[in-house]
Amino acid sequence: MLQIDDRIAIEDWELTEQFTRASGPGGQNVNKVSTAVELRFEAERSPNLPDPVKRRLKRLAGRRWTTDGAVIIFVQDTRHQARNREIARERLAELIRAAVFVPKRRVPTKPTKGSVRRRLEAKKQRGEVKALRKGP
Repeated sequence: MLQIDDRIAIEDWELTEQFTRASGPGGQNVNKVSTAVELRFEAERSPNLPDPVKRRLKRLAGRRWTTDGAVIIFVQDTRHQARNREIARERLAELIRAAVFVPKRRVPTKPTKGSVRRRLEAKKQRGEVKALRKGP
């Protein structure tokens, strides 16, 4: 079980892991051992995620979100399969934690009359300085 916060926990049956050979350093070991991890989380069908969290997760996941509603995280950072597996699970948990956070709505505001006046005065002064540079 992957514990996200006190309300959300991802069950092990919702996660599937596939191990492949990683590129990069590792010597002969690279050609023999499958250390890279592809973690797949079926987010769209998950009963543990509320719908608003799923929508935000889809937006945050970007290219990692598949057309069938899964989040795929690929990790090949280290030479150890177990460590790559931990990193993948941590990244998934961070992504879901970010989706749980509800962003504050932006309230559009108008500039104050004083700030508009000061801006126009500054523009006028700057124009006068530039006008004085011209010759007759």
